[in-house]
Amino acid sequence: MSPVPGTPSQRPEGAAPSGPALRASLDELRGHLRGADAALARLLGQWGPEGGGAADEHVVRVWERVEEQARRIYEMEYAARTSLWGFQSGANTVAPVPTTIPGGPDGPGAPGGPEAEGPDEGGTSMRKDGNPDASYRIVVDRDFLSEPAALRALDLRVERGHQVRVVDQPLIKLLIADEETAMVQVEPGRSLELRPPLVVLAVELFESVWRRSRPYLREDGDLSPTDRRILQLMLSGLTDAATAHQLGTSPRTVQRRVRALMDLAAVTSRVQLGWYAIRNNWV
Repeated sequence: MSPVPGTPSQRPEGAAPSGPALRASLDELRGHLRGADAALARLLGQWGPEGGGAADEHVVRVWERVEEQARRIYEMEYAARTSLWGFQSGANTVAPVPTTIPGGPDGPGAPGGPEAEGPDEGGTSMRKDGNPDASYRIVVDRDFLSEPAALRALDLRVERGHQVRVVDQPLIKLLIADEETAMVQVEPGRSLELRPPLVVLAVELFESVWRRSRPYLREDGDLSPTDRRILQLMLSGLTDAATAHQLGTSPRTVQRRVRALMDLAAVTSRVQLGWYAIRNNWV
């Protein structure tokens, strides 16, 4: 990952930053990513029906009906030849997280499941039932991690070879197939399908966020999977109660395990624990 000037990654080895300094660095990163999201949304908004742009359907197409967006993204996933990249965010009311679990019991094709999964107003379903040779890279945000069944969905993705990473700031909903076609949500209820040359904007945004994200789970080291999940959710800003709900345990249990991790890392605060976890590849 390319370091951003002023971030903790450029500090001398072993020099842990203070809590305020770490928070300031994280705020700066969030600001950069929010700026990239906003710039892309403003540019793409010019191509909408009210934007005054010449909406050439060979370059950009506007989708406004949720059902049509869902069907188009479903088609993009199944047609992908080499790669499928996407951002997944929370608040998925049209396609709840359980319906996006690849091959899971609640997913498409399951008894009583949806015939064809799709996005929530431009979100992505990210199935793995299409071309098995296509590589998947997805980034999820804190809102997604708060959704019911989110951890189960992500665990299954990891098992199936998906590369999954996490960021702390909210993401726009995005899907890119083969670096040739992208679906981007520009506002609730409206998404744009982009083709060359505009698709390069979505590709650059995805790569920028990917470089500044962190792995969802690491399998190396001595930490248990449960402790890794607790750290991941803590770093994403979930409360102890929300973390306990996701893990099917109690807030008191979460607090005990966090305290044990702090003792293991020889730190006295959760901010220091988060820094230690990142520096030592715990997450």
